[in-house]
Amino acid sequence: MNAPAHIKKSAHTANPAEHLALLATDDMKDVNAIILERMQSPVGMIPDLAQHLVEAGGKRLRPLLTIACAHLCGGVETAHQKLAAAVEFIHSATLLHDDVIDESDLRRGQKVANRIWGNSASILVGDFLFARAFNLMVETGSLTALDILSTASSIIAEGEVHQLAALRKVDMPEETYMHVIGAKTAALFAAACEVSPVISDRPDSEKEALRRYGQNLGIAFQLVDDALDYGGFESALGKSVGDDFREGKLTLPVIRAIAKADEDELAFWTKVIADHKQDETDLEKAVSILRRTGSLDATIELARHYSSQARQTLEIFAPSEWRSTLEELSDYVVDRVS
Repeated sequence: MNAPAHIKKSAHTANPAEHLALLATDDMKDVNAIILERMQSPVGMIPDLAQHLVEAGGKRLRPLLTIACAHLCGGVETAHQKLAAAVEFIHSATLLHDDVIDESDLRRGQKVANRIWGNSASILVGDFLFARAFNLMVETGSLTALDILSTASSIIAEGEVHQLAALRKVDMPEETYMHVIGAKTAALFAAACEVSPVISDRPDSEKEALRRYGQNLGIAFQLVDDALDYGGFESALGKSVGDDFREGKLTLPVIRAIAKADEDELAFWTKVIADHKQDETDLEKAVSILRRTGSLDATIELARHYSSQARQTLEIFAPSEWRSTLEELSDYVVDRVS
């Protein structure tokens, strides 16, 4: 799964996400100040738990996209910064809820919040962060931005419920899987990008282009994450390798492998996914099947398709360092598997 030869590294850094963060340093200082201010509460557990999640790291990719798209549309206003903070709060809230549902142990190398403070506290603080996000949306005075982010929040929740309903079902169609990742992951990427031209009062063509950029980028991002779960590095993934397998989640690599399975392999997938009976050697066997059937490579190839689609949507914007870095970022979400 080496990166394709046509992918070019940024002249500034091998990681376009890091270059984007450098470009947006001043804006992100303001965004981070808003995040720090709005996660405060006289109820001590709330800022403690929220800060644990915030300090766990990550590149703040979603709010960075909001800021980058604002620059692409003419410049950053305070409203953009507030919406970037709202996007991060929505993302953080979903992580808190996901870790409870998934019974995860680690998030970016640190113990997940619910292992420290308990499930109830994590869920309630997640709700608090959602509420803070909506406070920030209202403060911008843009009903359109509020509609975009509130709709994305409901779509994310629907995607999570859909995934939960499909848990451990070895007959889940590929179409269902694509719908789930389009909702639970790509919807927030799309909204994070689309709200910037809304605040900047840009033409509908630019709003649609950035919405599609975020949507395609988000799908590519999730496809790569799902492939990395079967052989990536935890530093690239942000969670423990094999989590999806242990939780009985059907992701595209497994769906593609099941489609090619013989009788013995179908029995294996039924045992480890549907029946959820796993031993220490099963993950290694699963990876072996996925590699032999080409399912991991096929997943990366599909991610490359969506990455290319994301890049193409930016062609309506004038050439700039912001545009070129966003183009490189669309390649990098696939390139990180190498």
